[in-house]
This record gives sequence, C-alpha cells and structure tokens, in this order.
Amino acid sequence: MNRTRVIVLAASAAFGLATVAACGGNGAQAPAAGGQAQQTNQPTDPNQVKLTATTVGQLGQVVTDAAGMTLYRFDADTANPPASNCYDQCAQTWPPELATSSTATLDGIDQSAVGVILRKDGTKQITINGWAVYRYAKDTAPGDAKGQGLMQKWYAVTPQGKKAAGAPTSGTGAGATSGSSKPAAPTTTSETAGGYGY
Repeated sequence: MNRTRVIVLAASAAFGLATVAACGGNGAQAPAAGGQAQQTNQPTDPNQVKLTATTVGQLGQVVTDAAGMTLYRFDADTANPPASNCYDQCAQTWPPELATSSTATLDGIDQSAVGVILRKDGTKQITINGWAVYRYAKDTAPGDAKGQGLMQKWYAVTPQGKKAAGAPTSGTGAGATSGSSKPAAPTTTSETAGGYGY
C-alpha cells in the first residue's frame, strides 16, 4: 500500500537549479524536496501541490493532480535538460502543472522523481523524472484521459515519467475506467492543429 508523504519544495534551490537547467547548464533537474518529511497533521496549505499515482482506464497507473485530473508529458519537450516547449496557444490547451506552494503531497510517486523547471514567465512547472507535466483542457472529470496519444506527441505520464500506453479514456470518477469494453484508437483527429493537439 502506498503511503502519502508530505514534502517541502526547496524553493530557492529549485529556482537556482531550474535556472541552470533552463540555460543548458549541467542538465540537473531541480529537486522538489529538501529531503525532509513533514507531519501530515500540520495546517494544510490550500495551494499545496498533490500528485497521486492513480489507475485510469486502460492506461494503468498515471499521475493525477489534486483535482484527480490526468497529467501528461509532451514529446517536443526534453527531460535532459528538463525544458518545456509548450507556450502561448499550446499552454491554453495544455495548462502546465505549476508548483503553486512550497509543499507537496506525493502518493505512489517517488520523491526523487519530482522536480521543477522555471518557465519563461517565471512560474515553476512540476516535472516527473525530468518531463514537464500538463493538464488537458478537454479533460473535464477525474478519470478522463482524452489527451492520450494526441498527435502522437501527448501521453499521460506514469509515476516514473514514462509514457502511458493505452487508449484515451473518458472517466466517470477518479480512477474510473471508460464504460466501453472496446479500446479506442489514439486520437489524431481534426481537433488537433499546429502539432500541439489543440
């Protein structure tokens, strides 16, 4: 059984390392944690980042956010050094998962896999094993993974930072599978444009 852990994001260290990584330094990913666990009975930060390994449809375990929404990685990004290449209209369709707090709760995700990168606008985006992670604007409920396989560039991200395999899912709740027993092919329809899946 997975334990829930509360970690402290090392804001100043993350900023410094993220800046080095963004500038093509040694490729080091900014650490998300200072290595210190906090008691879970401390006051909860309403902006606290929560990442959970959740079984979503036929995708198996993928990372979801505090609202239970599936998180994705983008093949046009890089993990070494960690960098995002999704901005402007792309980021409207694929909003980056931001480090909105100095603390994060992880459930089923190794603390060493989680980090942050500095985006062009100065915000800090969560990474899993170096891959920047995003939500998909057309996912409307926990358990949705409608962005899976879009343009063959967008994939739900596993707790290890890998691409999830499987068909897009339209869920009915957190961790829910789709009602269809027949898997759908990955979506590469006309709803995609500009190579970003929007």
